[in-house]
Amino acid sequence: MTTAPEAAESADAEVASVEELLDLAVGRLGGGRRDGQHRMAIEVETAIEDGRHLLVQAGTGTGKSLGYLVPAVRHAVMADERVIVSTATLALQRQVVTRDLPLVADAVAPLLPRPPKVALLKGWHNYLCLHKTGGGYPVDDATLFDLPGLAPGEGAADHPAEAGRARREDGATSLADHVRRLHAWARETDSGDRDELVPGVPDRAWRQVSVTSLECIGQKCPLLAECFPERARAAAREADVVVTNHAMLGIAVSGSPNVLPEHGVVVVDEAHELADRVTSAATVDLSLTSIEHAARLARRHAAAETTQLDAAAQAFGSLVAQAPAGSFPLGLPDDLRTAVGAVRDAARELLTRVKPDPSKAKDSAGAPDGGAKMAQSAVLQLFEVAERMAAEDTTSDVLWCARPGDGPGGAWAGDGVSRLHAAPLHVAGLIRAGLLAETTGVFTSATLTLGGRFDAVAGSLGLGREGDEGGDWTGVDVGSPFDYPRQGILYVARHLPAPGREPTTEAQLDEIAGLIEAAGGRTLGLFSSRRAANAAAEAMRERLDVPVLAQGDDQLPTLVRQFAADPATCLFGTLSLWQGVDVPGPSCRLVLIDRIPFPRPDDPVRSARTRAVERAGGNGFMQVSATHAALLLAQGAGRLIRTGDDRGVVAVLDPRLATARYGTFLTRSMPDFWPTTDPGVVRAALHRLAT
Repeated sequence: MTTAPEAAESADAEVASVEELLDLAVGRLGGGRRDGQHRMAIEVETAIEDGRHLLVQAGTGTGKSLGYLVPAVRHAVMADERVIVSTATLALQRQVVTRDLPLVADAVAPLLPRPPKVALLKGWHNYLCLHKTGGGYPVDDATLFDLPGLAPGEGAADHPAEAGRARREDGATSLADHVRRLHAWARETDSGDRDELVPGVPDRAWRQVSVTSLECIGQKCPLLAECFPERARAAAREADVVVTNHAMLGIAVSGSPNVLPEHGVVVVDEAHELADRVTSAATVDLSLTSIEHAARLARRHAAAETTQLDAAAQAFGSLVAQAPAGSFPLGLPDDLRTAVGAVRDAARELLTRVKPDPSKAKDSAGAPDGGAKMAQSAVLQLFEVAERMAAEDTTSDVLWCARPGDGPGGAWAGDGVSRLHAAPLHVAGLIRAGLLAETTGVFTSATLTLGGRFDAVAGSLGLGREGDEGGDWTGVDVGSPFDYPRQGILYVARHLPAPGREPTTEAQLDEIAGLIEAAGGRTLGLFSSRRAANAAAEAMRERLDVPVLAQGDDQLPTLVRQFAADPATCLFGTLSLWQGVDVPGPSCRLVLIDRIPFPRPDDPVRSARTRAVERAGGNGFMQVSATHAALLLAQGAGRLIRTGDDRGVVAVLDPRLATARYGTFLTRSMPDFWPTTDPGVVRAALHRLAT
């Protein structure tokens, strides 16, 4: 495909306009004209034609998916230039792939020179490997936490419900049942896409039937013609519009651009999450467990002697177990850097001896030894991580040591060992150079303006401020069809004491109970920590006669369904509930926010970014902590009004939102609800809505 939009200029006059195509697509859905949606479609079309990056904020109810898909499809066909569409969440990806994009493609096809072709592309590990299910790889007996280096979107992060189910199951029999089911599914599936398997399976079971891109034996595979990830990539290379996810964009900008097909335009939905997803994709860790895992695979599947790596592993393990939890602003301490360097050197030496040997092919077709390829992949990843951490200059990274349960970066380490982590200090440059250097970017979300401006999000994407060098972008807010001041109230409990270290206070619990009682249940509680959510849930169960669900009681989708089905029910939880929960109607009349969601003070990456801003003469608190809080507040408050008929209250139990100087910046980032600090007014309003 070419990258010359002008090739279609002469044909444009004969093709329906973007607005006409949008009306056609919306009509297929049975919907009506929305001015914000039309303005968005025109802005997207103009940005693509001009080659100028666009940030477009489209509030809830705008219909932003069709607002960008219609101009994207039209451009891709008319200019013969591929468009990448990326989402942050599986839920939105499913909506785009299974409903919105097929509807748009079908609706506009008769008015375009040819029918548009669309494809879905995910990370390699999201597809079943037929060679592995056919015995081409050895059985992997590692646990999830033995497996370093899985990119986000290739591991548990994309399938939290299934990962949780794995923890509730009790061992080999259950795992074997899952694997047998997967082998049966391998004979039936046309796509091999994990997300099409319903119900899902635990990550450990999925690991038995999939490989990472590094473990794949590639063009030498005897089942190459049937390979699911290869077929997905072949379809993407032929498609006009390719739907993928932010994890794939993160992999692309972190040094593997070929994971995406050639394209001229990228549309990023849920763009407020891109910087964090790129950070996750570029974050690595090193532990005694990961070193031993690589050595074990090298011995078992490549018959390699690992004495040097074993010795380096023991020396590293002893030192990291004694290392203080926290960040290393000046790089690793000398003794720890030396130990990591020894791991790097041993892994480099071992790499020369774990290459798959064609003379030891496992079958008559001459396929390479899958086990040796797994060993090579593990040792290569180990070498790359250790080399990065032991570098002389690590100023572009944030390095820290985390222990199990020690907060961000450590709480997930279920194998009970200490780990070193490395994350990029900044990702704006990665995004700018790896995603936008030769591509027009369209970024959209319901929350892109923080404090009333696009600058914070634009800066995180490497776009700079409007008017500055690198500021070749336009920011547009197309509004929302909802009348926020008439539909919702923002209540700040100014009379409460400022929150402290304790998860909840008696005054806060009294306030929560009074508000829920006035609302008749119908409450979504968004808390800053699991401890706070559980403490509040337990207290409300004792005080009130309404059902109170807490995150962790069951899988999150199940809890959300129960909350939506019974208006008297309350649901309390943490970060997973702040974004993506869509419960319109009478079941959600009150959204409670326990405190301003500033990042934890021991978050190593945000703390390092704050220090970097301050060293450059900026305000680290406002640019990092307040921006983070503003984004979450906007997302959390957005849970209240989902349709034009919804009414209710967002109650923030943190008086600093009304009293602190930064409060105005935060409230300007939220929907424009009618504000009050009067508890009597709010309880009366909730009571009226409940009756």
